[in-house]
Amino acid sequence: MTWVEAIVLGIVQGLTEFLPVSSSGHLRITSAIFFGRDAGASFTAVTQLGTEAAVLIYFFKDIWRIVRTWCLGLVDRSVRSSLDYRMGWYVIVGTIPIGILGLLFKDQIRTAGRNLYLISFTLIFFALVLAFAEYWGRQTRTLENFRMRDGVAMGLGQAMALIPGVSRSGGTLTVGLFLNLTRETAARYSFLLAIPAVVISGLFSLPDVFEPSAPGTAAPSVAQMVVATLIAFAIGYAAIAWLLRYVAHHTLYVFVLYRVALGTLVLCLLLTGTISAT
Repeated sequence: MTWVEAIVLGIVQGLTEFLPVSSSGHLRITSAIFFGRDAGASFTAVTQLGTEAAVLIYFFKDIWRIVRTWCLGLVDRSVRSSLDYRMGWYVIVGTIPIGILGLLFKDQIRTAGRNLYLISFTLIFFALVLAFAEYWGRQTRTLENFRMRDGVAMGLGQAMALIPGVSRSGGTLTVGLFLNLTRETAARYSFLLAIPAVVISGLFSLPDVFEPSAPGTAAPSVAQMVVATLIAFAIGYAAIAWLLRYVAHHTLYVFVLYRVALGTLVLCLLLTGTISAT
């Protein structure tokens, strides 16, 4: 991997991780168009450690309060009715689907799941699903109305993002809107829900990122991996604040239009032989 490649992909990861446009899909597409190869699923997973570090810092007070209350609630029944205690369980249970499916389909995610025809299709199809959710959802429910069934449903939405092009934030936001949650509520839970899955996935992928098994995959050096992850962290931190402000006052249709346009562009490049699907 070249330094330009590592820096560009770090920027792309930071810009797209929290938007409902699929960061893994963008890394795959960027690699194919500009560098003629695939950075690999492990590279994506490790750079996500940078963006999740941004989440940990941005929501540190909320996360610390939830963790502390959850631990206290294990021995003190008086706090078990609090939102923070329940949110701890919502995040734990909501993480189970992506954990199970990620282990079961690990090999497919790293190979067939990175086919650009599949990514272009999922970009377009799930954009339309997101548009329908935005139109249909009443957006009347906040975190105070959040229940375990909401956490499980959004956990399943997150699990769909194991397929590049679906988008982890897009999947969770879509399900949240169908559950009549406000966009800001769905986004906040989405940030919290991502922490265990992304951190575990990133750490699990560390041994593979420097010696990728997939043919044609670019291998970064340790220094390149560190720089790409730090860039993703810095840009991702700014993206969190922007997205929370944006979803509080705007619809998600701009992301729908962008996804459809990008998916269509990738299809055109594939059909004309400009880029390869694998």
